[in-house]
Amino acid sequence: MIQIISGEKGKGKTKILIEKANTEVRAAKGSIVYLDKSNKHMYELSNKIRLDNVLDYYIETQSEFIGFICGIISCDHDLQAVYLDSFLKIAYVNEANFEAVFAKLEKISEQFHVDLIMSVSLNINHLPESVKKNVIVTL
Repeated sequence: MIQIISGEKGKGKTKILIEKANTEVRAAKGSIVYLDKSNKHMYELSNKIRLDNVLDYYIETQSEFIGFICGIISCDHDLQAVYLDSFLKIAYVNEANFEAVFAKLEKISEQFHVDLIMSVSLNINHLPESVKKNVIVTL
């Protein structure tokens, strides 16, 4: 399952994403990973959540990002959820390739039973129709 927190830049998506991750980890039966473009939120996340700075891995395209996600999943068979902060930036996604990347991530999520929760710096009106059903919070 993929869930989206959408809204313009600076509206508070990261705060909601962090709160959701911290709440989920309390009852989690598996592990949780939080992907971001820095280590800035390290002390806001529970120490039970693994924080990875995507920029440390020299990812430069959406295909490399998808491979990175698959690598995380393949290394942790107890993985329950991956939180993706600043999804458009860390995954090299734009409005032109959003649907294709999302569709591939949706297949990966379903096949490996890993939830993906992402913040997307777009107003819900700018999201493709096919992904609007996945929006859980809009700011």
